[in-house]
Amino acid sequence: MILSMSGVVLLGIIVFLFFKKDGLKASHALISALFGFYLAGTAIAPSITAGGASLASLLGGIKF
Repeated sequence: MILSMSGVVLLGIIVFLFFKKDGLKASHALISALFGFYLAGTAIAPSITAGGASLASLLGGIKF
């Protein structure tokens, strides 16, 4: 749950920065959000979740 919330916050910040700096239109952001909600209801959603968790563990294991 913590990972998904931090992911939502991070993606929200990225969308906000695109909206302010790169000219992302509100309609594009809305369409992207709707696409994400519809994609979450498909059969590929568990694979996307597993891929995100795998990427998070990979990034979490990097030592600086």
